[in-house]
Amino acid sequence: MSPVASRLLALTLFCLATTVQAFSLADVALRAEKLAQDRYREPQNDLPRDLIELNYDQYRDIRFNPAKAIWHAQKLPFELQLFHPGLYFTQPVRINLVRGGVSRPLGFDPTFFNYGRNRLDTSQFRDLGYAGFRVHFALNKKSFKDELLVFQGASYFRGVGAGQRYGLSARGLAVDTAVASGEEFPTFREFWVETPTANARELVIYALLDSRRVTGAYRFRLQPGSRTVVEVTCRLFLREAVDKLGLAPLTSMFYRGSNQYRGGEDYRPEVHDSDGLLIANGNGEWIWRPLVNPRRLLVSSFSLNNPRGFGLMQRRRTFGAYEDLEARYDLRPSAWVEPTGNWGAGRVELVQIPTPDETNDNIVAYWLPKELPEPGKAIDLAYRLSWQDDLRVPPQVASVLQTRRGHGYVKDDDDSVRLLVDFAAPPANRGPKPVPITSTLWLDDNATLIERQTYPNEVTGGWRMSLRFKRLDDSKPVEMRASLLRGAAQVSETWSYILPGE
Repeated sequence: MSPVASRLLALTLFCLATTVQAFSLADVALRAEKLAQDRYREPQNDLPRDLIELNYDQYRDIRFNPAKAIWHAQKLPFELQLFHPGLYFTQPVRINLVRGGVSRPLGFDPTFFNYGRNRLDTSQFRDLGYAGFRVHFALNKKSFKDELLVFQGASYFRGVGAGQRYGLSARGLAVDTAVASGEEFPTFREFWVETPTANARELVIYALLDSRRVTGAYRFRLQPGSRTVVEVTCRLFLREAVDKLGLAPLTSMFYRGSNQYRGGEDYRPEVHDSDGLLIANGNGEWIWRPLVNPRRLLVSSFSLNNPRGFGLMQRRRTFGAYEDLEARYDLRPSAWVEPTGNWGAGRVELVQIPTPDETNDNIVAYWLPKELPEPGKAIDLAYRLSWQDDLRVPPQVASVLQTRRGHGYVKDDDDSVRLLVDFAAPPANRGPKPVPITSTLWLDDNATLIERQTYPNEVTGGWRMSLRFKRLDDSKPVEMRASLLRGAAQVSETWSYILPGE
């Protein structure tokens, strides 16, 4: 063999070795595909009884030692802190660190934790795995690494941008939500986290998802900032057919708002992590659906073709809207899902579940594709998930500022319903002649309109629409839509509201 051929062979072997060692989404997808070809095996719960029997306060007394954070000693931009298994988290997940394209498992180490007042025999905690992890980064100031992203429980994860506090959650997948047969909760069974460089501004995380009917491989590209972005790429496989495969799901809490009074003494005007569902239709329409806390399960859908985005938003940003110094709902993030590529035909589904208080996440939103492949065939999906203050709609579209329910002073009993909708100011009229602002309104056949006015709001500079109607059957909901018009052109979001049945 000539020297040139020898060098070429050596180079080829080196490239092949590098290719074999490099870790990527394809490696996780291969595992997910093999899982889907086999029957589902329920994860074994091998936790010591002492951990299973911990109560809430005892579990919270187990704290990770920040000095033991992954990459802390190396002074890298990102750090990982780990959650201890126990209490609700009885099926530990495996965590691996990837460096130079090579994956190595992160074994359980009890010295990572301070067990507080708990009296536990840590010598029996071998090969436990962890209950999840959180990512830290200098988000708000250079001298301190803030917690900005958490993976813990099933396929749940949540994040924050600069100056925000945790609120709503995202999920890897939602299966058969609000179906009579019951919801299935897929779980991230294993994670791989790439070791960041010394000057890294992003972190890459891989995850393997598994459940009775679905498996999947995920890649999360985390980019922290005032708007923290997670670029999600996934490949899913169905073991069996499902009724509803909810993609890019978001989960939040709405107890009450200005559009829905809840009885009882409470000094807080509003209580919610999100106050509305925002949808950017593929045809340029923006839809705002204020959230409600219904008396019965309420499921609604928005049929779309190639949506530009959807999200659960927290629009009310003043502290006075909540007056809660502990929860600081005014600092909870909005979450916006922006498809990468064309998602085709389908629908955004909104599920609203009754809740007696703010301790339950009762709001779910996700994308349902019109068609799903047969079990065994891959489903590929990519999107950007942003944790942010709010999403500014295009300047030519006047957003909905608030929805308020209730009468002012009335001398006699009035069993009608009054709603007031405030819109921001639409763009100034550019034509040679002023064109007046009007509104359009549609009510379904369970309501009779009594009166409607649209007039300037001298405080906000926008417009207020006031409508009063009589519901014909109080046990049934009323759907309605409204928007501002300048001539024949719509110049606002579509206000899409549902008044729940009593």
